[in-house]
Amino acid sequence: MSNTTQIDQIAERVERLLVRHEELQRTNALLTQQLQELSHERDLLKSRLGAARHRIDALIDRLPKGADTKDMA
Repeated sequence: MSNTTQIDQIAERVERLLVRHEELQRTNALLTQQLQELSHERDLLKSRLGAARHRIDALIDRLPKGADTKDMA
């Protein structure tokens, strides 16, 4: 009888571990998806930042050369 009880306890524990494993797999899948989405968003923001910097540099290049010295005086 004791042997059967031990087997039942082990089986119950294995079942709980399997359920926990499935939960962790689902959580990991969700986190992986979130990571991919955030990486994509980061890449888009970096691209937009680069484009904005390029536009600002182009505008600065179009400023008259004497404008820098006038503003600093």
